[in-house]
Amino acid sequence: MEALFRQLDGVTNATSGYAGGDDQQAPSYEEVCANTTGHAEAVLVEYDPARLSYERLLKVFWDNHNPTTLNRQGPNVGTQYRSVIFFHDEEQKSQARQSIVALEFSGRHAQPIVTELLPATKFWPAEDYHQDYYGKRGIVPACSL
Repeated sequence: MEALFRQLDGVTNATSGYAGGDDQQAPSYEEVCANTTGHAEAVLVEYDPARLSYERLLKVFWDNHNPTTLNRQGPNVGTQYRSVIFFHDEEQKSQARQSIVALEFSGRHAQPIVTELLPATKFWPAEDYHQDYYGKRGIVPACSL
């Protein structure tokens, strides 16, 4: 998802990391994968709202992951792969909730939407080798805009 968000006009930074778990200490990738911290793998997206809407960010999110699989994205399985939106204010919360309801009623997915909607907590940037993962390796992301 980080690579996709980086491509959007108006995104000023996208950082891979961990959120939604124990906020007392920075988790390592190994700890997150071992499910000892409660964190989800997440992307912190910084953007210019004059150039890019939160609604567009939500659309990219919905279009590029499966919101119906609990604790799984593609071949990746574990609670760190849960579908979750961390909102930063009441406006984001409202827009995200509306987008979840719209997606549920769209009929696009046969299964229920299991995406969590939670207040943003401490975000921990992932290790350097996780940042700009596709760009550093010259790999084309599997998902597209």
